[in-house]
Amino acid sequence: MDNRGSRKAGFTLVEIMIVVSIITILAVIAIPGFIRARVNANETSAISSIRTISTACESYRAMQSPSTYPPNLAVLSGDNPPYIDSTLGGGTKQGYTFLYSLVNASQYTCTASPVTPNISGVRVFFVDESGVIRVDDVAGAPVE
Repeated sequence: MDNRGSRKAGFTLVEIMIVVSIITILAVIAIPGFIRARVNANETSAISSIRTISTACESYRAMQSPSTYPPNLAVLSGDNPPYIDSTLGGGTKQGYTFLYSLVNASQYTCTASPVTPNISGVRVFFVDESGVIRVDDVAGAPVE
């Protein structure tokens, strides 16, 4: 048997390097888009959640005599029926932490901050008894 004319099947090193280079280039182009999409989804969820908290606070207040806002988020999720889901009542949801404070019977504040600034979210959201959602474009900065 003479093996001089036969060639083994397989890829050459140059072919493998070209394929790896193409995959790397595609990953470099695609990954930032996926990360930005995740951040956008987290921020959209935070806005929706803070709106839900605001609505739940108003509903809770309307049911109290004398009128008062809830003391904390756990009360909103623990009521029967609950005003908000238990995940949001725990204070963290989809990359954001929700800090609720009862100022007095007729005032509250709620701030939604990214768990990991610039990774899980970029913006900080705030709502109070006015129901107006405010935003701060600098993650981690206090909202006034």
